[in-house]
Order: sequence, then C-alpha cells, then structure tokens
Amino acid sequence: MKSNIKIAIIGGTGKSGKYLVKHLINQGFQFKILLRNPYNFQINSPLVEVIEGNVTNYSSVGTLLEGCQAVISTLGLGEPPSEPTIFSQSTANVIEAMNEHNIHRYIVTTGLNVDTPFDNKSSKTAFATDWMRKNHPTSTANKQSEFDILSNSNVDWTLVRLPLIEQTDETGQINVSLEDCPGDKISATDLAHFLVEQLSTDTLIKKAPFIAST
Repeated sequence: MKSNIKIAIIGGTGKSGKYLVKHLINQGFQFKILLRNPYNFQINSPLVEVIEGNVTNYSSVGTLLEGCQAVISTLGLGEPPSEPTIFSQSTANVIEAMNEHNIHRYIVTTGLNVDTPFDNKSSKTAFATDWMRKNHPTSTANKQSEFDILSNSNVDWTLVRLPLIEQTDETGQINVSLEDCPGDKISATDLAHFLVEQLSTDTLIKKAPFIAST
C-alpha cells in the first residue's frame, strides 16, 4: 500500500467519507481534507491537514490538491444540501486542478443510477435508476454529466457506483461488476477499504465498477 503518498479528500465528513477518513488514519496515510465548516471537524491528527473551502470554488480545490498525489471524493449533497449540480462542478474543478498540479489518480463515488456503455443492468437496478430519474432528475442528470466529464478527461479516474450505504464497522466480501450492481448494500467500512485499495492498482482505471457487500 502506498501510504507514503498524500491524498486530497473531498466529502470526508459524509456518511461514507467519515469511514474513509478513519481508515486512512489507521493506515498511516497523510491527507488534506476540504471542509465547508472546519469548526465541526473533531479529528485531531498530525496526518490530517484541513482546508476550508467549497468544491464549487476552483481556488479552494487548487489549494486542496497542492502537494498531493491522488484525489478521493465521496461527495454527497450534504447537510444543508448543496446545489444538485455540485457533482459535475466538483469533478470539473478537480480535473483542472489535477492537470495544474500534475496529479493523475482520481477515485470518486456515485450512485448506481449512472449509466455507461458497458452496462447490462438487471430489472432491479434499472428500476432503481428510473426511480432516481423521476424523483431526483437534476442530481441524477448531473451525476451522469460527471461520468461524461471523466470519460472525456486525461486523468486516471475510477467512478465507483454504489447501492445503499450502511454505516457500520462490519466488513464482508466485496463483489465488483462492470455491468450490474451485485447487491443491495455496501458497508461503509468495506467501501473505505475498496477506495484505498484503488490507490495501488490500475485494474479499474477509466472504469465505473458497481460494488456491493455480501
């Protein structure tokens, strides 16, 4: 594991991001984390550098990425909710800053509702995708735009598509598929482990895997 690299973290206080942060600290990674409200961040570790700012602000993202060798984003809409177009804005800013700072690796999470040309979604996954399109049309369309931005970029991206995230310390086996979601849920701890593992493998570069826990 490349624990000697420094990572830029976006979405690190969300329901999956906080498990990622805990895992990174346990593994001895140094990282910078972008926070809208740093005063609510309770972790005090010499491994962590807090950057105050917003992913929709390019200057904030540039400051976050400076001195890092990889980026991991578990960005959600947050509380209070951000604009539902935050996903494409964030990724556009990240890719521009990655090119500026000569960073190549970008790992980002999204929902199972994103489509790719390689999909063979089951009726269950297709139903969930259609439900999201009807009930959350703006954010669903924006997450699809995020995939398009990644696909047209020159960075080494991996877009991890997720079912329901369970906030638990329990771990299980992680199933991975490039065609269909292989389960109904993913442990936030399993997800954290999977994301960090992608730092030391190129198997899923420029791919959008579904993952689920069993």
